[in-house]
Amino acid sequence: MLNRILIAGAAFLLMAASCNKGETPKPGGAPVNLALSATVATDNSGNVSFRATATNAVSFDFDLGNGVFRTSLDGNLTYRYTASGSYDINVIAKSAGGQTTSIRKTISVTVARSLIWADEFDSPGAPDPAKWGYDIGAGGWGNAELQYYTNRLDNAEVSNGTLKITAKREAFSGSAFTSARLLTRNKFSFQYGRVDARAKLPVGAGTWPAIWMLGANFGTVGWPACGEIDIMEHRGNDPNRIHGTVHYTGNSGGGGIGGTTLSSNVSSTFRVYSIEWNDQAIKFMIDDVVYFTFPNLSTLPFNQPFFLILNVAMGGNFGGTVDPAFSNSTMEIDYVRVYN
Repeated sequence: MLNRILIAGAAFLLMAASCNKGETPKPGGAPVNLALSATVATDNSGNVSFRATATNAVSFDFDLGNGVFRTSLDGNLTYRYTASGSYDINVIAKSAGGQTTSIRKTISVTVARSLIWADEFDSPGAPDPAKWGYDIGAGGWGNAELQYYTNRLDNAEVSNGTLKITAKREAFSGSAFTSARLLTRNKFSFQYGRVDARAKLPVGAGTWPAIWMLGANFGTVGWPACGEIDIMEHRGNDPNRIHGTVHYTGNSGGGGIGGTTLSSNVSSTFRVYSIEWNDQAIKFMIDDVVYFTFPNLSTLPFNQPFFLILNVAMGGNFGGTVDPAFSNSTMEIDYVRVYN
């Protein structure tokens, strides 16, 4: 009897061992010995090579400290930062069972800027046709503006080292004013970088000068889906108040998101109007002083190439009532420079 019991027990253990042979082993515990190294490129390109290692890890989630997240299965990751700064990196190592261990590291990145496009307006006459085209017509395309945009030297001319865009009171093709709107569409566009425009603004109630940009996909998706970045807008009815604004779907027209600042003597003194634009933010500046920062997100249209626009409008939804005594006034631009 005892022998039969022993034999049966041995058979059961043999069967159990046979069944367990094909099962997947249960995952181990949390990753251990997590380490993180970061090699910042010495050429100031913004490239950083990350290496994360851990025992018992099957994947690594990287928080790159700028709102960008990446996953690497082997712990190796290369990423290019588009702006100089200090970034707090957080890496989470995961085991097959979903257990985690994390590590943090702060890195400093320097991104050197280089000039990628500029117009210094040194050649007298019409604006350089290799760099600028014209929007021609009336009404401002939805803004109820009062001017007719032309391509005449009367409204846009380079002389004495500056571009002069002049709005004039004159009857022209059914409009009471003329002006010019120059743009680099189909000639130059860029994604991320810095724009500097040194300008002196027109004077007079109803003037509406602007230095701005539209998404290069404007022709296919239209406005506001293409996105709009207004580097500088000014209302002659509210002298010296500078506006920096973005527009996109859901935040178009008067619903744009932006900030303002009061400067001084903007119609008699050249100021440098700038943006610094990357995948994290768009910073609006006057003479290198930031007055508004818009947080950029991957879901927004501000992560694609944009082209430049310069114009002086009259009246309209933003410009407001024109002074009855207005005859003409000019936005004078010393240069426009774009850096990567």
